[in-house]
Amino acid sequence: MATKPFASSEDLSPKDEVFVELAEGVYALTAEGDPNVGAVEAEDFLICFEARATPAAARRWLTRLRERTAKPVRYLVLSHYHAVRTLGASAFEAQEVVAHEMTRVLIAERGRQDWESELGRMPRLFERPGQIPGLTWPTLTFSDRMTIPLGDERGDLVLQFLGRGHTAGDIVAWLPQQRILFAGDLVESQAALYTGDAFHDEWATSTLDRIGELGAEVLVGGRGKVARDRIEVEAAINQSRHFLDELRRTVGGVHAEGGTLKQAFELAHRTLVGRYGRWPIFEHCLPFDVKRYWDECDGKDWPEIWTAERDRAVWEALQ
Repeated sequence: MATKPFASSEDLSPKDEVFVELAEGVYALTAEGDPNVGAVEAEDFLICFEARATPAAARRWLTRLRERTAKPVRYLVLSHYHAVRTLGASAFEAQEVVAHEMTRVLIAERGRQDWESELGRMPRLFERPGQIPGLTWPTLTFSDRMTIPLGDERGDLVLQFLGRGHTAGDIVAWLPQQRILFAGDLVESQAALYTGDAFHDEWATSTLDRIGELGAEVLVGGRGKVARDRIEVEAAINQSRHFLDELRRTVGGVHAEGGTLKQAFELAHRTLVGRYGRWPIFEHCLPFDVKRYWDECDGKDWPEIWTAERDRAVWEALQ
């Protein structure tokens, strides 16, 4: 297999951003496989979902959002701890930064290393990185469920932890009245999954089962296009499950037979590239995905911290 540029380090071309209104007062911004963001209007305040990688990148999203509403941001919701989702938080001037309690633990444990890792892997997303004031710390955390009343017959926004998956602390934002789900990186719609900090077996089974049971009719995944009806929502969930299942089957099989990590990567790549290879960040993600599931097969429940040095070592070992 030919040597590939490291992760997304050479993906420097700008992406077209698309602002979409999913229902009255419910918005999303997508960008050709870059991380998606969203916002929900309450009666007299805003809830924003995800922060982007830097304040400069966040301000571009907020400029688009301010064309629709001038309401202040009361809550900034972080689906998980990864730097590209959190480090732009200061731009929102939110009253509260909300996350799962485990996300706070992970930021304390590995936030700085993750920042350095993701900057090296995806430099284009870090627009004006010198403006980042430091790690983003949640001011409000919960364990299972948090409900935010929207007022004015808008219903509620329900933040839920549905099980370990992409990380140990992923949450979703669910609008039961509008049947709209912001799923974070637990579900991708026509974009490859990053699983380097994942709990594959739980994610592929009970966690995705619980997401499906919500009955969403519109789904905004962590990356990729918005799923616009029940058929597309089911397809996005099934795609995510299939990716995980095939990764588990191939890597787990090589591990059980006493093979090597590189053999597991090569088999996983051959198996997945036909269906997923054309989708955003597939080549970037797969070495880290394979290494994490290999570690789980070795009995390592808690993900090893990705440092910039470890990133390069794993990448080079599998090319």
